Amino acid sequence: MKVLLAGGGTAGHTSPLLATADALRRLAPDAEITCLGTARGLETRVVPEAGYPLELIPPVPLPRRLTAELFRVPANLRGAVRAAGEVIDRIGPDVVVGYGGYVSLPAYLAARRRRLPIVIHEQNALPGLANKVGARVAGRRGRVAVSFPDTPLPRAEYVGLPIRRMISTLDRAALRDQARAHFGLDPERPTLVVTGGSQGARRLNESVLGAWPALRDAGVQVLHVIGPKNDLDSPGEGYHVEHYVDRMDLALAAADLMVCRAGASSVVEAAAVGVPAVFVPLPHGNGEQELNARPVVEAGGALLVSDAAFTPEWIAATVPALAGDSARLAAMGAMASALVPADADEKLARIILDAGRSGS
Repeated sequence: MKVLLAGGGTAGHTSPLLATADALRRLAPDAEITCLGTARGLETRVVPEAGYPLELIPPVPLPRRLTAELFRVPANLRGAVRAAGEVIDRIGPDVVVGYGGYVSLPAYLAARRRRLPIVIHEQNALPGLANKVGARVAGRRGRVAVSFPDTPLPRAEYVGLPIRRMISTLDRAALRDQARAHFGLDPERPTLVVTGGSQGARRLNESVLGAWPALRDAGVQVLHVIGPKNDLDSPGEGYHVEHYVDRMDLALAAADLMVCRAGASSVVEAAAVGVPAVFVPLPHGNGEQELNARPVVEAGGALLVSDAAFTPEWIAATVPALAGDSARLAAMGAMASALVPADADEKLARIILDAGRSGS
């Protein structure tokens, strides 16, 4: 079977794509997997590094405001659909899979013209435009998989978010000592891990740094992943700054508590392995990050605080006591992990294989 996986731009699209590709490789070792992206996205690095062939098409960004770029969308889309069609004709996939964003929409349209089965996966609780269109383009033969219950897409099947095996199979307790040694952390102190994601990290960085005296006085150490585009100096012993972490499994194993944005991957990875979290949704966009976090928060597995309210004062009043309460943290972690499926990669892979067989 030949499978074309379309998605790129950010880790929000490429991470579940690669997790699905790996699951397909495990379940159907003879499957031929090709990825579709653009030259401007993260996929140009991570897909080849993962060992999968990558085809490129022109990007079709969809501006949210009335700009000159908006008027160029129809022509750009036609060119991208044509390029996606050329890729499809050359590799001959049995099924086309999309993860949303500006790579997927041209793939959906090109696949529809060729009457190929389409499988859609939506990462967020609030679907993006590409997957809204794709769910209709796919028709009754298409399959629509979602990461969160009650995602408003037609014929949605709740499978969860495909995550990397290094995360979904993580034994935090077994890896804890190794993880803390890896980052130079004290093996005994309560540990707060902070990640800002690819965008919007400044508020998290400044607020946690501003709360450091209260955290330090409570005996809490910090592992702070600030992102490659940011800069932050450690204020002292016990505050560990990293620009980038490529072993997120070790960061999760080291954490007693995490502070992060509420992108789908951040929410699901923390919850799946039972890390209690403070989710701080980005204040812009369509509100999808708050919706992503809601199920875990309502189950008792995390706290939710708005970007405006996430101040050094809020942190000082809330986080030190929580980070030191091992019983509450254990209860939160158990409630989070019970909610989130850790096998979404294989569930989605089986849907893809079924769709490919039905179309052949």
